[in-house]
Amino acid sequence: MLDLADDLRRWLEEGREFAVATVVSVGGSAPRGPGAALAVDRAGTVIGSVSGGCVEGAVYDLCQEALGDGRARTERFGYSDEDAFAVGLTCGGTIEVLVTPVGAGSPVRPVLRSALADLPRGGPGALAWVTDGPADLLGRVLLVRPDGTYEGGLGGAAELDRAAAAAARDLLVAGSTGTVTAGPGTDAYCAGRPTLFVQSSVPPARMIVFGAIDFAAALVRVGAFLGYHVTVCDARPVFATRARFPEADEVVVDWPHRYLRTTPTDARTVLCVLTHDAKFDVPLLEVALGLPVAYVGAMGSRRTHTDRLRRLRDAGVGERELSRLRSPIGLDLGARTPEETALSIAAEIVATRHGGTGAPLATTTAPIHREGRTASAAA
Repeated sequence: MLDLADDLRRWLEEGREFAVATVVSVGGSAPRGPGAALAVDRAGTVIGSVSGGCVEGAVYDLCQEALGDGRARTERFGYSDEDAFAVGLTCGGTIEVLVTPVGAGSPVRPVLRSALADLPRGGPGALAWVTDGPADLLGRVLLVRPDGTYEGGLGGAAELDRAAAAAARDLLVAGSTGTVTAGPGTDAYCAGRPTLFVQSSVPPARMIVFGAIDFAAALVRVGAFLGYHVTVCDARPVFATRARFPEADEVVVDWPHRYLRTTPTDARTVLCVLTHDAKFDVPLLEVALGLPVAYVGAMGSRRTHTDRLRRLRDAGVGERELSRLRSPIGLDLGARTPEETALSIAAEIVATRHGGTGAPLATTTAPIHREGRTASAAA
């Protein structure tokens, strides 16, 4: 839904009443992931998409119904072999959609106003929608901040709001989007415990590229395309310049290992070591392999890799840490140019993030879109 922020913010400013349909779960192969949204105002204007076209007409009708009776509802769409004329997904997957009316007096309206004013501009937070549970709670929403504070309410006891906010915060801190059951008590199935769809909004994940070389320039462009906040770091000021890396968010002149010790990283950060020089690589990788980051890759030939491992072992780096190192960096695409090499590195990062194999889809039989995967890299 945050993809529609500019339009929805304008609708709220204009006083329009509308309904929002949000994909809250996906099964198998589906065209769009959790968080994708479509909105319809009372005049019938449509923005967004939940399926790329397969079920948009049916979802439009659900939005009109929600605007008519003021009630939220959920609907599941999937492929139907029995009825060729049934509304479904031609890709064979399933999606569940939550449709929420946002009328003039809706308790959802002020929460959305706050969320749409802040989250799309980089403010961290999460929208937690009730998708299952007591009927009177369906479609209620909380805006949850990283410090645990929240706006809105589920319409029940304050204890339930606090428990729901705490559950949503756990996903927000991890930068994840997904569903969680929340509420007081320990029985996940006891009455009164709603299921929440939590859509997290966090600053872009970081990609730090060490080594201001021509391969780095290509990787910066690909990293920016994937939505990363990209930093280039090199100890040589003649190479680490804004003119050489105009698409980088930051260009830092510092010894790589010293910079990495002091700059913020998290479980979404990817580190790409392209320095290809032992005096830079080894002290940098000693630091990098001890951090809880998403990916550490290092450029070099197989001979360079063998020598690098020896030097790291001599420096006291353990086998467990060494097993995290992706070297030589990238997937085997037969890459030769800087641009092709950047593509192979980016492909390995994406495969690592989502648990992909890197094998051609034509040779595999597993679902293309695996369940449990969440949205974007950089999100």
